[in-house]
Amino acid sequence: MSGGPALVWHQIRYEQLSFWRNPQSAFFTFVFPVVVIAIFGALFGGGPADPYFYGLSALQYYVATIAAVSVLGSCYSQLAIVLSTRRQDGILKRVRATPLPVGVYFAGLLAHCVMVSVVDVVLIFGVGRLYGVPLPGPSRWPAIAVVLVLGAAAFCALGVAVASLIRNAEAAPAVVQIVLFPLVFLSGTYLPIHSAVVNGVSGFLPVRPFNEALLGAFTGRDGFAGSSLGVLLVWGAVGAAVAIRRFRWDPRPE
Repeated sequence: MSGGPALVWHQIRYEQLSFWRNPQSAFFTFVFPVVVIAIFGALFGGGPADPYFYGLSALQYYVATIAAVSVLGSCYSQLAIVLSTRRQDGILKRVRATPLPVGVYFAGLLAHCVMVSVVDVVLIFGVGRLYGVPLPGPSRWPAIAVVLVLGAAAFCALGVAVASLIRNAEAAPAVVQIVLFPLVFLSGTYLPIHSAVVNGVSGFLPVRPFNEALLGAFTGRDGFAGSSLGVLLVWGAVGAAVAIRRFRWDPRPE
């Protein structure tokens, strides 16, 4: 294995070990979305297709949207909080002083977030299957993989961007949630939105397009949802631009 891939793999292993050494955090990362979809399964399992859920059963709808919000949790919320905490604790400053390339550090961190997201999504799909939601056929998995990777990358970029704007670790959870909480609800994650105005506005923001892209890939109802992926690409590029310009390694304010 050449130096670059070997370093990236080493960094991924480091992030994985750090993650699993905090079992309480790891436990709730995986258990919370599973508990949510299990509750929805108990409430809506076996229900018929409903126009309110765009011609899907309620649980089909929620399996996709809860899978999407689990990716947001791993790739946006946790990443922003972890980076803010590491910066305040001086860890980022020490990492910057080592020979480890910046690209390798972030590649390992982002790959770890994607891996956690994939495990979450598989668990959610599995619980949905226990309640009778059919798993996607083999023809849909490439589209699901593309949507998940692109969505995870976009929200990782946004997570790093938000971390670059947070002044201290204590403020990180509040800043992260005040951005995410209204977007999740306005984007139809927990309740379908049938307002044309709200949908029109939220369609230009990152969460609703991700919901729609994953819902389309999971159910096969809307094909590949290219326009939604385009919105995610734009937001990922914006997040990356802000992160590159504003990211700080030093805990001292600018």
